[in-house]
Amino acid sequence: MAVENHSTVTEFILGGLTNRSELQMPLLLLFLGIYMVTMVGNLGMITLIYLNRQLHTPMYFFLSNLSLVDLCYSSVITPKMLVNFVSLNNVISYGGCMSQLYFFLVFVIAECYMLTVMAYDRYVAICYPLLYNIIMSHTLCSLMVALVYIIGFFDSTVETGLMLKLSYCKHLISHYFCDILPLMKLSCSSTYDVEMAVFFLAGFNIIVTSLMVLVSYAFILSSILRISSTEGRSKAFSTCSSHLAAVGLFYGSTAFMYLKPSTASSLAKENVASVFYTTVIPMLNPLIYSLRNKEVKTALQKTLTRKLC
Repeated sequence: MAVENHSTVTEFILGGLTNRSELQMPLLLLFLGIYMVTMVGNLGMITLIYLNRQLHTPMYFFLSNLSLVDLCYSSVITPKMLVNFVSLNNVISYGGCMSQLYFFLVFVIAECYMLTVMAYDRYVAICYPLLYNIIMSHTLCSLMVALVYIIGFFDSTVETGLMLKLSYCKHLISHYFCDILPLMKLSCSSTYDVEMAVFFLAGFNIIVTSLMVLVSYAFILSSILRISSTEGRSKAFSTCSSHLAAVGLFYGSTAFMYLKPSTASSLAKENVASVFYTTVIPMLNPLIYSLRNKEVKTALQKTLTRKLC
């Protein structure tokens, strides 16, 4: 059954990152550059994995999906932000705002679970190397990725559905995109149900998945320490270092944003954290996995050589 819209507001105004006109053009060029690098990096990673058979393994299957998620949730936020840098009125329709919120939540939640799945993949690869290909079968990998997207769509549907039930009496969003916390501040009806849902779902998604990652790496570290040779330990750890970097960046910024009280004095810090995980992290992930991964660099060299010959 469709959710009835009780809101008296038909459009919102996005406050943006800054009101200083002299910063609009430099910020436009900065974020345009970041978005272009994000597009090229993530599309390049997906294409590289598709073209090279030696990368047709569970690890790179998950990595290609991570790149797809990064590409999508950056594209939900950044193009509208770029337009607002050159627009006099940063207006977004009610429907457009709720759509942006919905798809942002889908992909940011999917990112959270994709990183968890990748941690489990590394756990199996290091703790059970002889059984890796049997455990991480194509069927299991496909089911895990499908579950990641299902959870993203389910959680987003619940949270956006609750936001649609709210009445909005104000139209100025003190943020550069439609996120739950800034939108709740504009409501003239009770936000208790939304606050409880956000607290539970965000808490569950961040805390439970981060615990799963920590448990996976506890077993990984234990296995690495039992390896006798220094070279073997170094090789085992190198397979996890890129994922550890990606996990630390993502969970750190999202936990800062959603698992603390929101106050007016913290608005600038919230914007910085939001910019980091909505625009910077999607750009950094393909760089982290390409610069720190010999297999990716070798595959890239082979692909470029074939294209040039």
